Amino acid sequence: MAVPLMTQEAEAATRADAAASRRKADLHGLALLATIIIAMTAWIGALVWAAIAFLSWLVS
Repeated sequence: MAVPLMTQEAEAATRADAAASRRKADLHGLALLATIIIAMTAWIGALVWAAIAFLSWLVS
């Protein structure tokens, strides 16, 4: 005869904790991705601005 190691309530609580942890990790990942996107956009914008400033200095 098999003896259950956890009650149904404990199993449900474990599943709920795992789902909440996964959602939290997803939010952290999205926040990190958004930060990287903003930083890369600013970096590329600065490079474009520098290239335009250099070329207009070169032409003038």
